Amino acid sequence: MIRVLGIDPGTRVTGYGVVDYRDRGLSYVCGGLIRPPQKRVLSKRLYILSEELSNIIEEYRPTCMAVEGLYLALNARSAMMLGHARGVVLMNAGRFGLEVFEYSPSTVKQSITGYGRAPKEQVRGMVKRLLKSDVIDGLDVTDALAVAICHIHHLTYSGKPRPASPGSSFPL
Repeated sequence: MIRVLGIDPGTRVTGYGVVDYRDRGLSYVCGGLIRPPQKRVLSKRLYILSEELSNIIEEYRPTCMAVEGLYLALNARSAMMLGHARGVVLMNAGRFGLEVFEYSPSTVKQSITGYGRAPKEQVRGMVKRLLKSDVIDGLDVTDALAVAICHIHHLTYSGKPRPASPGSSFPL
């Protein structure tokens, strides 16, 4: 069995989803949102993100982590803020010895829907169908689950897992 923790990182909202793969079948384990209070300073929001993500990793014991990559059309400030959240996510993966895999938004959409520019609503519908679950709600949650499913597809069809970038594969 493979248990993948998918992450859609953000400083305001981070979506997460856990998917199991065994005997050629996908199973929804859990999904949710981490929402640090917006009135807190950035350092406190990042700390809360780290603590909540640590709790999720400890509770669900994923085999690895799949993270959605940066979207190139972000403005500089948005990219920097997203970079902070991604840093916290990657730091937690390292802390728990999880190998990290990164997929671009278009790769995730292509893997889930067959079309790299599919709208979020189409991705959500396919995630619900693939996981045979109607309880999944929220675009950030379905994005995180889509990243996890994308990684499972890449493992099962290519047989070759891809680390996030050279030198960033975990454990350290």
